[in-house]
Amino acid sequence: MSDSIKHECGIALIRLLKPLSYYQEKYGTALYGINKLYLLMEKQHNRGQDGAGIATIKFDVKPGNRYISRYRAMGASAVSEIFEYVQRKFAAVQQSDPELFQDSHWLKENMSFVGEVLLGHLRYGTHGKNSIENCHPFLRQNNWMSRNLVIAGNFNMTNVDELLEQLFELGQHPKEQADTITVLEKIGHFLDTENQELFDKFKKENYSNVEISALIAKNLDVAKILRRSAKTWDGGYTISGIFGHGDAFVMRDPAGIRPAYYYQDDEVMVVTSERPAIQTAFNVKFDAIKEIKPGHALIIKKDGTITEEMFREPVEKKACSFERIYFSRGSDTEIYKERKELGRLLCPAILNAVSKNIKNTVFSFIPNTAEVAFYGVMDGINAFVRKLQKDTLLKRADKISDGELEDMLNISPRFEKLNIKDAKLRTFITQDADRQDMVAHIYDTTYGVVKGGEDTIVAIDDSIVRGTTLKQSILKILDRLNPVKIIIVSSAPQIRYPDCYGIDMSRMGEFVAFEAAISLLRKNGMNYIIDDVYQKCVESLDMDKEVVENHVKAIYEPFTYQEISEEIARIVTPIGINAKVEVIYQTLEDLHIACPKNKGDWYFSGNYPTPGGNKVVNRAFMNWVEGKNVRAYYSA
Repeated sequence: MSDSIKHECGIALIRLLKPLSYYQEKYGTALYGINKLYLLMEKQHNRGQDGAGIATIKFDVKPGNRYISRYRAMGASAVSEIFEYVQRKFAAVQQSDPELFQDSHWLKENMSFVGEVLLGHLRYGTHGKNSIENCHPFLRQNNWMSRNLVIAGNFNMTNVDELLEQLFELGQHPKEQADTITVLEKIGHFLDTENQELFDKFKKENYSNVEISALIAKNLDVAKILRRSAKTWDGGYTISGIFGHGDAFVMRDPAGIRPAYYYQDDEVMVVTSERPAIQTAFNVKFDAIKEIKPGHALIIKKDGTITEEMFREPVEKKACSFERIYFSRGSDTEIYKERKELGRLLCPAILNAVSKNIKNTVFSFIPNTAEVAFYGVMDGINAFVRKLQKDTLLKRADKISDGELEDMLNISPRFEKLNIKDAKLRTFITQDADRQDMVAHIYDTTYGVVKGGEDTIVAIDDSIVRGTTLKQSILKILDRLNPVKIIIVSSAPQIRYPDCYGIDMSRMGEFVAFEAAISLLRKNGMNYIIDDVYQKCVESLDMDKEVVENHVKAIYEPFTYQEISEEIARIVTPIGINAKVEVIYQTLEDLHIACPKNKGDWYFSGNYPTPGGNKVVNRAFMNWVEGKNVRAYYSA
């Protein structure tokens, strides 16, 4: 993606199903769990570079001893910092007493982060609230072991104001207006309620308080707690949690918006946001890994019982398609194939744009995330050339000359790496004009492969959000090669609407497609549509979210897909370049063909999978009209 956007978060949950001594004996270390957690987090580092955190819980610890450990850090190197901190503790023991370091019982009793349940989180903040307090896992503490709660997740709720009001009605007073706090406190409230109900039940049966604590831990109905907690949630979420005594869960929203994969054998249960992390860390095959079903929670009781239980009625699955286009690592076998298919499906439009002139076209990509889609374009263009050669040579009625034969056989598409992203230049320059000049040099190019005055450059990008990098850097640099035309090809459709489920795309004014539509409205004397949409958005504020429509769709309705693409090309074309610029976008239809399991496309289509999405998009439009540079929903 030429425009950098923050997105998504990542989770990793490990539940060891054997005693720690088992791992010591089989793998030579009682730190098997913490080592695997490090691998799972590093293999998902793409999902969060604002911060990270881990938490572990020990089973059956004597009163007076710590059984929950947590450590969090900020910044792109947070994962390394966390595990260096943890390893220093063990290194000291290993150096002073190597035999003690091999004693799993002693380690569990005396060392933090040696436990049976381990939870890791990688954070990408959707907005600027980046501090250690905003890093997961979050901890809700209590002297009753079974009332302690640790949570971490990949989620955004659209109705935080509504959820806060419900907490106020319960008598709580949350310390801030953020979805993480509301989720923590909502689950915590019903965890407390379940504890109290069980306490009252067993007290009537004349059990002692000590006996009751053990009975509560054994009989907690995790699915019931989650059903009551999530009853009014509106958003996309994968939320993992651990209760202090050892029960654990991972829950996925009813539309399956956010991803969650798991693997189980007789030694471990592991859950992550991306499948390849499990494949690499545990050396297991693709087919051994499953997805948590939408509206279901994977529940791991302290006794090792594992179930997948429904906590909300599933709706039509709308798994995030941006996961496939850009966010998730392309090492997933399905995602790799899908990204190639996204590229291949663009070939007819590309060939039409270059008038099928393969000889004078140079194909490239804007690094690095568009590389796999570029391979798909290569496949498609090569297939076209083979068909052209076959049809020409086999179907021609008259005899072909030696020269014509040579020319036909020598047709060879030119696939080159033209865009090279340099290390970021330091931004100590404060004057805007000078800063823009430095931004223009974020990318460099390969000289000598484009024939000036003859060639067209086709550059594949995986998506275009704002278009600023294209305008300020990429197009200017490519124009230095003196092509007659530059065609930017997006393997994603036009991004028209904000996300509200965990991606940093929440302001309407940041989308070049929206800017293009507004520009066309004004050029065509249709400003009244902007006013009409604004009025409808205002009127929808006090409506129940279930009946609110996405009124912003009307902004795009007067124009064809092609008209908006052409206006985008005009907007991103820098002043003073010589080459003609064209922009080609993936179609929604082909997106769904390429990514059949992830049909969540609200940022392209405006069809939000939850009612709260429509309220968010309308609020985002109002913010744009009113000149408010703020997000349209609460988030941590």
